[in-house]
Amino acid sequence: MKNNIRVERAILRITQQQLAEQIGVTRQTINAIEAGKYVPSTVLALKMAAVFGKSVNDVFMLDEND
Repeated sequence: MKNNIRVERAILRITQQQLAEQIGVTRQTINAIEAGKYVPSTVLALKMAAVFGKSVNDVFMLDEND
């Protein structure tokens, strides 16, 4: 699964730590999701999308291997 989290964070000028605190996870979790090493739960994906003011589909995209 691909994602635009790094881009969306840059637009809002927030760090991985700040995003993590807003949605109740660790910075390492945000790092793993951005790197594509961890697929977030539906709840976590919805929380991230809400922080960015976007739909889940605008933040996460299926990869051809998904």
